[in-house]
This record gives sequence, structure tokens and C-alpha cells, in this order.
Amino acid sequence: MSLEPPKPEYARNMRLLGHTDMGGRPDGQQVMVNQGYAYVGHMFSQGFSVIDVRDPRAPEAIGYLPCPDGTWSLHLQSADGLLLVANAQDLGRVKSLEDDRQYYSGSMSSRLQGERGRGYAAGVRIYDTSNPAAPREIGFASLEGVGVHRVWYVGGRWAYVSAMPDGWSDFIFMTLDISDPTRPEYAGAFWIPGMHTAAGEEPTWGNHRYSCHHGIVSGDTAYVTWRDGGVTLVDVSDRARPKLISHRTWCPPFGGGTHNALPLPDRALMVVVDESVLERREDGVKHIWIFDIRAAENPVSISTFPIPDEADYITRGGRFGPHNVHENRPGSLVSSTIIVGTYNNAGVRVYDVSDPYRPQDVAALVPQVPERMIDERPGRTRALTIVDAFADADGLVFASDQNGGLFTMERL
Repeated sequence: MSLEPPKPEYARNMRLLGHTDMGGRPDGQQVMVNQGYAYVGHMFSQGFSVIDVRDPRAPEAIGYLPCPDGTWSLHLQSADGLLLVANAQDLGRVKSLEDDRQYYSGSMSSRLQGERGRGYAAGVRIYDTSNPAAPREIGFASLEGVGVHRVWYVGGRWAYVSAMPDGWSDFIFMTLDISDPTRPEYAGAFWIPGMHTAAGEEPTWGNHRYSCHHGIVSGDTAYVTWRDGGVTLVDVSDRARPKLISHRTWCPPFGGGTHNALPLPDRALMVVVDESVLERREDGVKHIWIFDIRAAENPVSISTFPIPDEADYITRGGRFGPHNVHENRPGSLVSSTIIVGTYNNAGVRVYDVSDPYRPQDVAALVPQVPERMIDERPGRTRALTIVDAFADADGLVFASDQNGGLFTMERL
């Protein structure tokens, strides 16, 4: 059972309700909540956990499902009675990538030369969650290559993945047909020209990293992010043949690391997050942007979100900057004015974008620093690393820390 939650380091218009170390595996990554249960991918534990959050004041770890040895399962998605879990080579255990300066620069294919592991699983693992407390594996979409980093799935026939098959310089955007979830099949692919090295294409972006983080799909448009490659709007009306609508990149002069692009279709806006990837802001100021997408062929940046300033987070060590935003999934908080985001060592942030030209920081919660580090890679400071938040329609927020477990909180 969870202990009494520690007093947060800072709280404004939010309250900390509960905490769990997830059965001794506190290395949390992406969080999905379904029917009172949270599914949490792990950064280092090579699997995912099931947490009973029906009482948010006493979240309890009730299950852990390991993935094959050598396999990462950072990200997952839950909808329509299914749970989709990304499987890839555990890049966190590749020696040449222990320094984030290496992981986030150049192409992954060049970084992995001579270091491709053996025995890991690559693809998307599919579970039946008709009993949400006990997911049951029913299918696997295998992939020849490094594997799948992240998935987007909100029900129905189609899922969308960032995947690195053999023959590409890094992760690309792919569509996945799960009309039969026991026999899923990849259908189409989209990439930035220069990435398909097996076809003779050559990257033109030097030591920057052009790599698909993931895409969020609304209607027949995918909003796909590419780390240093910015964002593309992609027409997926033909899932087998995705095609470009527009592409915007701002690295340089800004620092890149574009993580996710959240469309607000009823307002023709798009929230775009640049991920902070180095400690003490060594990669520069990273922004959360708002784009006007009334003309999909010409997205225009119109503002950036405010930066936390109630404390000197830079000198505390760890990463100070955005990581992710809640993605308006059906059945959760779906809002075109309230954005819930994570800010690494500055905790969880809630923004009001009613005026898209002047986003406001309206609530925040910064938990205490974890007592110990699960991340044993060299040069890591003991600090908060709040990386993901799932918000429900009733004001609850479930936030994961890469070393500190799962926090439950509420917006006031």
C-alpha cells in the first residue's frame, strides 16, 4: 500500500493526494489510466506496471508485466479494451548512449554501429484489458530493426507508431492496422527525405537528430514531431500512403528536441513541446509553442508558454524544461483551453490558453526530490524528472517521475 504522500516542495492551485513507488520499480515513464487502473511504462525496469488508482489517495501496485530481456517498453496506449505497448532495443543500456549529448545528436543508426543488441523484442505488443487489472497478451506486431519508441491509439482500426526499421537513419512515422489485434500489420510509412539510407538517401542536417518522436492523429491529419526536425502535418486519409501537408523546423536557431504536437482542432491551434534533454539547461531554453494552423499548409508560431520562475530550478540540477503535455485522449480531460504539462524538475504545470497569444500558468505542483536514484548512468544529479501526466475529466492528474514513482494529484 502507498504511504502518506510526502509534502510537495511547491503547490499552487493543486493538491498532492497520493504516491506509490510502484512495487519497488519507481522508474516511471508514460501513464495511461483506464477504468481505475494506471498502466505505467518503465524507463529502466524493462516492462510495465499495473497500479490500482481507484482510490487516488492510496494508489497500489498490483502487477508487473516484464518484456523480453534487453527490451525497452517506455510508452503505451489504452483504448477499446486494448493496451498497446511499444517494444524496442533498450537504448538506455547502450554504453555509447549513456551521455545524453550522444543520445540526442546525430542519427541513431550511426550511434548504434557495432552496438545492436541481440535477443530484444522490436514492435508493438498488444494486450486484452477486458479485465483491466490483469492485461493478457494477444498479439505482437514484430519489426525488423531497433523497434518502436511510441504509439498513438484511441480506438478503432488504426494505430500510429514511431518506429526504426532496418534501412532508415532513425525513427520514422508508420501506420499499424489492428483490425485483427491478434494479427496486426504495418500498412504505411512517412519520413523526412534523407532518412531512407537503404534507398540511397543521405541526411542533410549534419549532427542534428531528425527522429520521429510520435504523431497525434485528429481526423485524417497526423501531427508528427521529429526532435531537431520540428513538426510535420501529414495527410493520412490513405493510411497506406501518408503524404506531407507542411513541415516546419526551428532548429537552429532554437535547440530542437521537439517532443509532441497536440492539435486543438476546434480552435485551429496546435501546441508543440520542445523537450529539455540536458541537465542545467545546457541545451538552451526549451519552449512550449502555440501554432496557428488555420492554413494547414502554412503553420505559424504565435506564442510561447510562460517559464516557471518561482524558484531557481537551473541550479538544482537535473533537467529544467518541458517534457510532455496531456494529449486530450477520449475518456480523459479533453480541453482546448486547459493544457496539463510536465516540466521535469519543475513538476506538473497547468496552463490556460483561452487567449492563445498570452498563455497563462494557472497551477503547479512540484513533488519532493526522490530519496534515491534508479538511473545509474554516470553524471546524473538526484533531482525530479517528472516526464508524463495523464489528466482526467474530474480534475485528477497522474504524474510519473523517472526515479520517484507515480504521484496522484488534483487541480483545485
